[in-house]
Amino acid sequence: LRVVKFRRTGESARSEEDAISGEHEIQIEGVQTELEAVELEDGAAVPKEFANPTDDTFMVEDAVEAIGFGKFQWKLSIITGLAWANAMEMMILSILAPQLHCEWRLPSWQVALLTSVVFVGMMSSSTLWGNISDQYGRKTGLKISVLWTLYYGILSGFAPVYSWILVLRGLVGFGIGGVPQSVTLYAEFLPMKARAKCILLIEVFWAIGTVFEVLLAVLVMPTLGWRWLLILSALPLLLFAVLCFWLPESARYDVLSGNQEKAIATLKRIATENGAPMPLGKLIISRQEDRGKMRDLFTPHFRWTTLLLWFIWFSNAFSYYGLVLLTTEFFQAGDVCSISSRRKEVKAKCSLSCEYLTEEDYTDLLWTTLSEFPGVLVTLWIIDRIGRKKTMALSFFVFSFCSLLLFLCVGRNVLTVLLFIARAFISGGFQAAYVYTPEVYPTATRALGLGTCSGMARVGALITPFIAQVMLESSVYLTLVVYSGCCLLAAVASCFLPIETKGRGLQESSHREWGQEMVGRGSHSPGVTRSNSGSQE
Repeated sequence: LRVVKFRRTGESARSEEDAISGEHEIQIEGVQTELEAVELEDGAAVPKEFANPTDDTFMVEDAVEAIGFGKFQWKLSIITGLAWANAMEMMILSILAPQLHCEWRLPSWQVALLTSVVFVGMMSSSTLWGNISDQYGRKTGLKISVLWTLYYGILSGFAPVYSWILVLRGLVGFGIGGVPQSVTLYAEFLPMKARAKCILLIEVFWAIGTVFEVLLAVLVMPTLGWRWLLILSALPLLLFAVLCFWLPESARYDVLSGNQEKAIATLKRIATENGAPMPLGKLIISRQEDRGKMRDLFTPHFRWTTLLLWFIWFSNAFSYYGLVLLTTEFFQAGDVCSISSRRKEVKAKCSLSCEYLTEEDYTDLLWTTLSEFPGVLVTLWIIDRIGRKKTMALSFFVFSFCSLLLFLCVGRNVLTVLLFIARAFISGGFQAAYVYTPEVYPTATRALGLGTCSGMARVGALITPFIAQVMLESSVYLTLVVYSGCCLLAAVASCFLPIETKGRGLQESSHREWGQEMVGRGSHSPGVTRSNSGSQE
């Protein structure tokens, strides 16, 4: 009878000299080995922990791919999705502003400042939260930012005067700046084949949050008022705060920070929940690096990627929020050609005149918000077919084309269709950027890279009201040219990104060239020998 010997998980027959030099002789069947013999009872199955008996070492990427997608990732999707539902805190701005305009008799500039201060808070904190997540862990950064947003979000409901709510909403924006780090944590637990689809699907929570906010406003505003709306809008974040203690720290972060035992414990926990075997061998500890350093985003390898991504994220937010503002202006005017005459009529009105939102207004808000879902579906269908770069380029190009079609003075029905398509694709471009950015940066700078990109997006969101509202008063056509031209340049920038991340794993170390540890472990082309470290020779 043949005697099969297995090595227990975590043990390795390689010497330290072998590990350092990278040289390791593979024992062929029939040659004497020094593997530990494990006795099994008659008819007993081989234990799952003895999977993959021929590999001596494995990386976190290997483990994530081997364990696959299962019950753990489903739970993680729901919990991180609750954090992503902070879209309610953004959507409430369009409901709160006209209410306070009427109730507190605020002039228009103070109403606009309520929106701007949130984006100022997000812009100023995005890089900080990214740095915290790279220095102290993804879970730590995400948990603090969500608790911060929850606390000041609820406190906003008790603001006695305008100055108080202005400061408190700014602090809410400061916390929201860290919530995109949920994508960093989420992506680092996903196998390669499921990563793009799962990140896109978690973006659905953003759309669900905006729809839920409108429905909540319909029920709460007529009876309980805006204070209760602010308090109840924090419910998803409250639920996340309760469940976040279940979240593990990223195993990739633990390995990079030298905490091998914690990383192995996390991987074993995922394997147990998914009912999958752990890879055999010793977990490779990556070379420990300085984490969360801004200079690492501008190394020769990542300099162009960082600059192009900053412009892409800027253009995304600039165009997305600009379209949201333009939609209201176009609908109220009836069509593009009559908007100039309508703006002159509005100027003649008292700046303190106000109108409360009606049921019809809430219905329009709801229909506009629903355009996010087609954007998710289209992006979901094409992102793994044509790649991340081409998906972003296509989204920008379609938005630019729809903007130019508005020059034709189309009627209201055609206008609605064009705006619906434009918003679907620009939101799809945003989602593709959220997939690409965590994939392109190594673990040491992944959170910081996403944070700085998010900060640039907030710069675009801050500038766009001056185009969509101020410039619109002078020329509607010049306004459309600005948005169309910006997205056309962003489409070109997407094509010039030096790295395509489709079909590649997450990069562990910035000291390896792209491609050494990135190609999925499941497919190796003929003639390529896989080394024991998991890289290619």
